[in-house]
Amino acid sequence: MSDNKNLSIEEKRELLKKMMKEKAVKTATTLSTTTETADKDTSKFADFNQWPEVQTLANQYKTLEMLHVENPYFRVNEGIVNDKTRIGGKEYISFSSYNYTGMSGDPRVTQGAKDAADKFGTSVSASRIATGERPIHLELEKTIAELHQVEDAIVLVSGHATNVTIIGHILRAGKDLVIYDSLAHNSIIEGCLLSGARRIAYPHENLDELEKILAEVRNDYERVLIATEGVFSMDGDICNLPRLIEIKKKYNCLLFMDEAHSMGVIGPNGLGVGDYHNVKRDEVDMWMCTFSKSYASCGGYIAGKKVLVDYLKYNTPGFVYSVGITPQNAGAALAAAKIMKTEGWRGVKAVTNATLFIKLCNEEGINTGPSKDSAVVPVITGNSAHALLLANALFLDGINVQPILYPAVAEEEARLRFFITCDHTEEELSFAVTKTAEHLSRIRKDYADVSFPKQTVG
Repeated sequence: MSDNKNLSIEEKRELLKKMMKEKAVKTATTLSTTTETADKDTSKFADFNQWPEVQTLANQYKTLEMLHVENPYFRVNEGIVNDKTRIGGKEYISFSSYNYTGMSGDPRVTQGAKDAADKFGTSVSASRIATGERPIHLELEKTIAELHQVEDAIVLVSGHATNVTIIGHILRAGKDLVIYDSLAHNSIIEGCLLSGARRIAYPHENLDELEKILAEVRNDYERVLIATEGVFSMDGDICNLPRLIEIKKKYNCLLFMDEAHSMGVIGPNGLGVGDYHNVKRDEVDMWMCTFSKSYASCGGYIAGKKVLVDYLKYNTPGFVYSVGITPQNAGAALAAAKIMKTEGWRGVKAVTNATLFIKLCNEEGINTGPSKDSAVVPVITGNSAHALLLANALFLDGINVQPILYPAVAEEEARLRFFITCDHTEEELSFAVTKTAEHLSRIRKDYADVSFPKQTVG
């Protein structure tokens, strides 16, 4: 690629278009050949380099090289990340952290982790049903239940694993149905797959379609679970919880609410989508959340009725056969939960900052999608190559924000995803929007005809 560095913008653009067309043909041919010859040559399946998925990743690396863009993933953050971070010894404005409420790095949360480790060690060294139970687990679960205004909660070691093991366990193949929002998180979908139950995705937030599906098929199944998110992690929009509750009651369903990006952030008290919509919390059967966002820790939980929690504690594979959450993670989450009770201004400030960010973007003609009243704001480029180029240009200006590319999203939905925190200043937000508008305008002009090839299966 060294010979290409001296090319003009026009020459680089033409070379890039040629290479991407060649890559599209090669990808389609490779996939077709793999399908046709799978029963003739099995040696390739023992060679990682021959896997189509590995070759796709290698092609993505080549795309970065073609664009002269530094790999934006796995950058090493060298300290606490809030509105700022340090990478390679340089300070950046950070929009790539889930630390919405600034509690990761809060001295009280850090002290909670230290105190728990001092008292209980760095691991509980067993599943909780065996000898891994500690008082701090019970105190954390009690506090979570109070925050959600329900009877009890169960804490697990991973947010992703919480969705996978809970949904995977409570639904049964051949008997049950799960209906989930088409933009639901991977962990929800993996749980649905694990369960073996019939799966139906309804169009994003199209609750009329959800009700239509239920009217047609509800009586064919025993347990029916509706699974969705409070704040959708890609678009930053908020689910219509009151309508979902109406539907779940009408059709005798269970309602599963993933609060990963909403708890601690949205609502007048920063207590999630139930607070935002002011509903009775026991009308949702399972409140799920991860500790990795506003709780400034690691792990996940389900909050709801005590009878459900008791059942899950004795039967859920990801709980019964997994070590309990570490003392320091429990201590950090507990401290953050207590702060959440009294400092709801943190979530309110994050949303206020996000509202300002959206306003400034709209004034510059930047597409922020349906984001509203949350701390997740997409900047939609509609082109994966443009998203990569934009993220790289912003990084060079001291702004760290991650691109989301095809096939993670549809090509026309390629974006940068800005996570806004309560610590961001108006100056930081304004600077980020100004630079985004400046670079995006240039990139769309200079690389108008450059896009990622869509993968085709032969």
